[in-house]
Amino acid sequence: MELSDASEVFLEHLARVRRLSPATVKAYRSDLRDLAGSAGAVAVEDVDLEVLREWLWMATQRGDARSTLARRAAAARSFFSWAKEQELIAHDPSLRLIAPKRGRTLPTVASQDAMSTLLDHQRSAAAGGDPIALRDHAIIEMLYGAGIRVSELCGLDIDDVDLDRRTARVLGKGSKERVVPFGLPAGEAIAAYLRRGRPVLIERSSASTPALVLGSRGGRIGARSVYTLVARVLSPVVGAETVGPHALRHTAATHLLDGGADLRAVQEILGHASLGTTQIYTHVSSERLAATYRLAHPRA
Repeated sequence: MELSDASEVFLEHLARVRRLSPATVKAYRSDLRDLAGSAGAVAVEDVDLEVLREWLWMATQRGDARSTLARRAAAARSFFSWAKEQELIAHDPSLRLIAPKRGRTLPTVASQDAMSTLLDHQRSAAAGGDPIALRDHAIIEMLYGAGIRVSELCGLDIDDVDLDRRTARVLGKGSKERVVPFGLPAGEAIAAYLRRGRPVLIERSSASTPALVLGSRGGRIGARSVYTLVARVLSPVVGAETVGPHALRHTAATHLLDGGADLRAVQEILGHASLGTTQIYTHVSSERLAATYRLAHPRA
């Protein structure tokens, strides 16, 4: 079987048997197609360690980040491990494949004062009653107030939100459901949007939808629209050109820890499978603490 054909069977296995999320399968598809493009039209059993090393070397020459190289090496290892289980190959060429370790990069985080200013501006814009401004205010408040992923926000239905208890039921990675809390400001922003914003937007669509957050045409909002919104309002605040909804999630987690929240509780709120993933935010808080010390202490 050719490498490209075997890759497609493997991707089908990931989606149907292992039931990985569409985003994860998409990442595997990108990595394996890149491998097939580098290796050419070869049978899967003809791929050896040198072919894999050449593939990663070419990615290095393109300037791919170490995190990308590490992810692609991991995708190759998963694929060839599966291929050996399926007896498509006699020997796994990826066992000795070494990729550079991921570099630890601290996430982009806005300060509490900056977020307060940003949210005050969003609240003022929404006060005029424009349905898009009301929706945008609710989006920013929810992404920051609940620390949810953009995919989780876009997937919310009206019935998933309990305004009395100020909780939202979201579907996270691996189709794992969890309930996350949000604060009073987010609750007020959502309530205002539901009263005055969403009814106007839903009229622009010929079909009804249970979606909480709607696009300008009345259908469920897409992740790209949320990215565009967050980049427009948050980039000037953090001083970065490329910043998306995940920066609000990073910011929420960091501010929770700065306020004394337990690391395990933050893990539950964010829906991290591993506590190690959450721990990066302790490094962010430590960096901020050290920076404050250097600026304020006379003996720093």
